[in-house]
Amino acid sequence: MGDYNRSLCWFMFVLILCVTCINGEDPYRFYTWNVTYGDIYPLGVKQQGILINGQFPGPQIDTVTNENLIISVFNSLDEPFLLSWNGVQQRRNSWQDGVYGTNCPIPPGKNFTYVLQVKDQIGTYFYFPSLALHKAAGGFGGIKVASRSVIPVPFPPPAGDYTILAGDWFKQNHTNLRAILDGGNDLPFPDGLLINGRGSNGFTFTVDQGKTYRFRISNVGLMSSINFRIQGHKMLLVEVEGTHTLQNTYSSLDVHLGQSYSVLVTADQPAQDYYIVVSTRFTSQVLSATSILHYSNSAGSVSGPPPAGPTTQIDWSLNQARSIRQNLTASGPRPNPQGSYHYGLINTTRTIRLANSAPVINGKQRYAVNSVSFIPGDTPLKLADYFKISGVFSLGSISDSPTGGGGYLQTSVMAADFRSYIEIVFENSEDTVQSWHIDGHIFFVVGMDGGQWTPASRLSYNLRDTISRCTTQVYPKSWTAVYMPLDNVGMWNIRSENWARQYLGQQFYLRVYSLANSWRDEYPIPKNALLCGRAAGRSTRPL
Repeated sequence: MGDYNRSLCWFMFVLILCVTCINGEDPYRFYTWNVTYGDIYPLGVKQQGILINGQFPGPQIDTVTNENLIISVFNSLDEPFLLSWNGVQQRRNSWQDGVYGTNCPIPPGKNFTYVLQVKDQIGTYFYFPSLALHKAAGGFGGIKVASRSVIPVPFPPPAGDYTILAGDWFKQNHTNLRAILDGGNDLPFPDGLLINGRGSNGFTFTVDQGKTYRFRISNVGLMSSINFRIQGHKMLLVEVEGTHTLQNTYSSLDVHLGQSYSVLVTADQPAQDYYIVVSTRFTSQVLSATSILHYSNSAGSVSGPPPAGPTTQIDWSLNQARSIRQNLTASGPRPNPQGSYHYGLINTTRTIRLANSAPVINGKQRYAVNSVSFIPGDTPLKLADYFKISGVFSLGSISDSPTGGGGYLQTSVMAADFRSYIEIVFENSEDTVQSWHIDGHIFFVVGMDGGQWTPASRLSYNLRDTISRCTTQVYPKSWTAVYMPLDNVGMWNIRSENWARQYLGQQFYLRVYSLANSWRDEYPIPKNALLCGRAAGRSTRPL
């Protein structure tokens, strides 16, 4: 009987262990996407668009904190293709970032399966094609990361949740636009704006009177900052790229290239239809597009002109940006207040100053960071680093501060140490607004102002409740400073979100390195990793 009891106890132990292991893994969501060309008419002109499963924009990803996303992408185009995930941090996993510095492109007629985890994230993001100016043809879509049910959200559940992907658009196909850039010229002024892939009044959002709705707004355009507003309605800002905000009320909101915001809108006006408007900012010619906010019991259609918004006012936008703060008492993806991370009390160990410029190199228009105009290597940088392939890039090929010299071409990679805490200052001496994104990380926007940054500028920093995000604007003749923990090992893209500038060199890579070379710090190379360039023919790792 004793042997029987021991065997039974052992069996129960193994059973409990198995159940615990099974329940302990985060859920999986599976997607199969076919990327094709297709005819689209966003501005009334037939174009060759990039569709995902026949859709433009592509399917939305709805997920929950820590879930695993298995996305199998079939490339049915006639050229290589990659998808990147704007704002998804790819914790320990730059292998899945989907830019050419980390991934080989998916060849025509082939597929690649991305294995992502939205680890310790909530909020509003989007995905987009990162190669060959494909973004100008579509291929983008929204990403919504909801909080786990056990984590309180600092506002009541809305009656509905709408995604708005807005941005500028060209009537020319992406191949023509690419040829313009390859010829050493800048892109012309855009032809119009789109909201969810359609021109004016092409999209309707239906609401019930008296209820509150969440609108997630992302600027997926190529060149233009935009202003977003809803006729007769106020917007309560609640989230910016994964951070719950102080719930300030705005009548309109500037959304710069690559940025994402969430607002709550209450349908508290008389029952009729109202304009939703986006318009360009800081442009001499103002483009606009409208959609319709339709009350389900509407007694009439839209009336009057769409509400006007700001146009070239920089101070207005700067003051609004400074008003966007963290909600220090709200929990983020984990059950602890956002203000429990005292970013302003940590000493930075390094200051990196990054200045954008627009040099002409070899008779062609290029764009640069600290005088370096990035050119891709013949092998993705992450693969060259992993396989120790020499000659693809060299660390230190971009300096920590502006050189003041002329522009030159280089595969620029900056070295950085894991777990260091740095200050980055974006400096813009040009007359146009800039927008910068850093993959794999969030940063704290501690300061922004006009003029030249100096060490004395630190006296104006917000070291208590500034917003944390992954994309920030830099106003004309101005600077923006951020604090950033380098808590994610990998090869990470730092880029202009103005896509012509990014394409013509205004980007580089930050190699965050750990001496430990441990799975604790970074996942191993995926077994299914595509190998190209000088990495072709090598082995990833055994099954």
